[in-house]
Parts: sequence; structure tokens; C-alpha cells
Amino acid sequence: MKKRALHPSQHGFTLLELLVVMVIIGMLAGLVAPRFFAQIGKSETKVARAQIDSLEKSLDQYRLDVGRYPSSEQGLAALIERPSGLTRWSGPYLKKGIPPDPWGNPYVYKSPGEHGEFDLLSYGKDGQPGGSGEAEDITNW
Repeated sequence: MKKRALHPSQHGFTLLELLVVMVIIGMLAGLVAPRFFAQIGKSETKVARAQIDSLEKSLDQYRLDVGRYPSSEQGLAALIERPSGLTRWSGPYLKKGIPPDPWGNPYVYKSPGEHGEFDLLSYGKDGQPGGSGEAEDITNW
């Protein structure tokens, strides 16, 4: 068998060329990744605000039926299961159950609230009161 001679156009890439391409890709990733992840944080905050709005509407429907908001002891669970002693309850008021906030933590519900008839909030990404940025509390007031 006769070996074919390689033409200059059939040679592979040099190690230096591969390294240059990898450095360029790394620089692009370094520029794009922070902007991408910042958008994810903003979208989680928007989801939390939308979920709080939905829970508020369910709580308002509960109040229209029962005549008052659930107590802090009953909590948001009163939107899913009839509390004992209520005859005018027409739930469940949420189709898919009580969602956790976008960071996997339960929403905090207090009735009566300090800022209105009830307070509904998520402590944000850190799960602790206060904070700023993605860790900022998201509230219904």
C-alpha cells in the first residue's frame, strides 16, 4: 500500500491555535455569564411578586366567602383545606397547592398584619429578613 502525502491544507491545528481559541472563548464567557446570571436573579424576583399577587387574590376570595382572612395559625393552608368550624368555605382556592417561593422557601403569612389586614412576604434568596439585591424581602405592601 502506498501512503498518501499530506497536503498543507490537510494539517491539523497547532497547540498554539487551540490555546488562542480557548482564551477567546473564556473571555467571552467571562463577559456574558455575569449578565446572564443577573437576569436570572431578576426573573426569580418577578416570579415571587407574581406568586404573592396570586396568593393575595386567593386570600381575597377566601375573605369574600368566609368573611375574614385566615388567621396566622391557619396560615395559607386554609386556602387548600377547610379549617374546622367553617361552613361558608368554598375552596380550595388554589388549584396547584401553595407554591414555595422561587428559592424553595415557604411564604410568610401573618394575619392580622403589621402593614395591612395581612402581611405576605418572601425573605428573598437568603431566606433571612432584610437584605438587598436578590436577598431583598419581597412583600405585598
